[in-house]
Amino acid sequence: MKPAGNHRPREREPYRRRTFAALFGALLFAAACGAPEPEEIEGWDTSDESRVERIDHTPWQDILDAYVAADESGVNLVDYEALEADAGDAAKLAGYLDYLQGLDPRDYNRAEQMAYWINFYNALTVKVVLDAYPVDTIRDIHEGVVPYTGPWDDVHANVAGEDLTLNHMEHGILRPIWQDERIHYAVNCAAYGCPHLLDTAFTADNTEALLDAGARDYVNNPRGVDVVDEDFIVISSIYDWYTEDFGNTEETVMEHLVEHAEDELGEFLEGFEGALEYDYDWSLNRQQR
Repeated sequence: MKPAGNHRPREREPYRRRTFAALFGALLFAAACGAPEPEEIEGWDTSDESRVERIDHTPWQDILDAYVAADESGVNLVDYEALEADAGDAAKLAGYLDYLQGLDPRDYNRAEQMAYWINFYNALTVKVVLDAYPVDTIRDIHEGVVPYTGPWDDVHANVAGEDLTLNHMEHGILRPIWQDERIHYAVNCAAYGCPHLLDTAFTADNTEALLDAGARDYVNNPRGVDVVDEDFIVISSIYDWYTEDFGNTEETVMEHLVEHAEDELGEFLEGFEGALEYDYDWSLNRQQR
């Protein structure tokens, strides 16, 4: 059975022409810095499970409400231009990040911590892009001399006296401590091909539901799984870069996709035995004017 809707098969050759530049860019990126492996940073895997106090993510929700909206394909995009022009909201974003940096997440329970790190990562990414805006891709933002490496290894935060990078947050804290492949659907790298920036701030109460929603949204959008024809599909390079998080084989990746695919797409993937390729769109997740 062929999936309907956004996953209708299309001609293979136009696809190859369309994605050559994006594929070349992704290869340059991978050659420059590779995909980081999860390596826990010592000292962050502690919590106070008795503490019921909540971390206030209201300012981040205000930013999401005002500047994140879906395009015609259902992908959430950020209005960086409008946010840059609004000094008050730009200051609110900076103030929220200052507030997070003034906390020690280890003083909170584990559920609060996970929401803290996901929101921190996403808000900090928006701030990094905003500070460099306008740019065509986040890969152009970096402090080193190697091109296309992006800002992920640049220090942009300090928590409890420790300098942190975006890679520290994702690969040194979130991935190794929680060991949940759905984290890849929660943290947003400001690329169109990335799982989109959810328009709801994570909290201790909604994290589980949002992780499932993020997985479902991505797998069922062509950015996650694109059916070219009955014998050829293209899936996100995330499943190649981070295969170990999805079971470490192509077969377990397909099982993960089937688990989160809906209706006809799920049936199609479950019986799929054709060719598989990977692709990723690094263009900035910005709203077009």
